[in-house]
Amino acid sequence: MTETKAVKSEQTRALIVQTALRLFRERGYEATTMRAIAKEAGVSVGNAYYYYGSKEELIQAYYDELQDEHLAACRAVLDAETGFAPRLLGVLKARVDTMVPYHEFAGKFFKFAAEPTSPLNPFSAESGPARDSAVAIYREVVEGSDLKIDKEFRKELPELLWIYSMGIVLYWVHDSSPGCRKTYLLVERTVPLVNRMVSMSRLPGFKSVTRELVGIIREVRA
Repeated sequence: MTETKAVKSEQTRALIVQTALRLFRERGYEATTMRAIAKEAGVSVGNAYYYYGSKEELIQAYYDELQDEHLAACRAVLDAETGFAPRLLGVLKARVDTMVPYHEFAGKFFKFAAEPTSPLNPFSAESGPARDSAVAIYREVVEGSDLKIDKEFRKELPELLWIYSMGIVLYWVHDSSPGCRKTYLLVERTVPLVNRMVSMSRLPGFKSVTRELVGIIREVRA
């Protein structure tokens, strides 16, 4: 009985999220109310608020769902490849693959996510769980590869790769090419550059620069 109730609860949560995403696409984020979401989902307003206290929480649920899809989509390449560049390329392509169906929607709410004080901002405290999950994927990219670099730089590299991926996402939001073809091209052309720069970090002439970069990262984060 308890298990059946839990399944029904998860189904209701999923229904509310999917309904919200559809209405955000159709009506815009600002114009969509929790009351409208509840009505379209066929649940009471109180029930909708029971699962999600605000529209922002619904977007965070979308972030989490997208992150789960990305992890599943890049599992094959992470299990099969040991080279840093192929692993990174596969993970970034999988990222774009999972985002493409939401391309029209992303453009409509991007202005809210870009607001520094917004809980939808990927750097906000509210986005922390999704951000940590994303960084964990890039940590797996690094740790599961045959990459040989300074151990301190190795610790910071996953977060730098996540920031790089956010640049890819920003470009994708504004990409009007069919099937986001230019975003895929950007990934394919920049991954070899990233691979070369990371590999160069272990060369004698670049070690001091790498250590300085690590110091800057840690100072800014503190």
